[in-house]
Amino acid sequence: MAKRDRGSDGPITIKKYANRRLYNTATSSYVTLDHLAEMVQDDVEFVVYDAKTGENITRSVLTQIIFEAEGKGQNVLPLNFLRQLISFYGDSLQAVLPSYLDMSMEAFARNREEMRQRFGDAAAAPLKQFEDATRRNMEMFEAAMNMWNPFAPRGANSPTPEDLAKAAAPAGENADDDIGDLKEQLDQMQRQLDKLMQKKV
Repeated sequence: MAKRDRGSDGPITIKKYANRRLYNTATSSYVTLDHLAEMVQDDVEFVVYDAKTGENITRSVLTQIIFEAEGKGQNVLPLNFLRQLISFYGDSLQAVLPSYLDMSMEAFARNREEMRQRFGDAAAAPLKQFEDATRRNMEMFEAAMNMWNPFAPRGANSPTPEDLAKAAAPAGENADDDIGDLKEQLDQMQRQLDKLMQKKV
């Protein structure tokens, strides 16, 4: 399936009927969850609507794609991650978590091609270097969460958004732009947490 630029013609509309069949209105053909998974991998945006009610059910369909992939043995989500994710439902930080996870995945996705080129075939990849890079990213995100935690102790060595942005920014001529984007994301998350804490007061 050919790749399509983000937002080139807007997202494709997929309709889901009562018989669970999915209809691609762009190609006038029925598709499967596997087809939708390929569209995601090819960076083709789509929105899924319930054909009867018109409700946007994209989230549940994407979740179903993940569920089926995990069921086929393509285990991407660690058990500990799933347990921690479930524990956030109903938690006071539930509103902050989506932005945090979105920022984490965006940072990982930006570096995906670089990691592929550096490590080559996964079987021959220098695992220690990959683990070190992952550990550094996790340390950065944990530091970010501590910074947004109003009950965490503050000190002279507490990280600032600028510190975290510099740590996360990939090397290259576009590093300044990436730092600016990450600063903006960090500021947005800080504002969301401030609003959440104001509601609790």
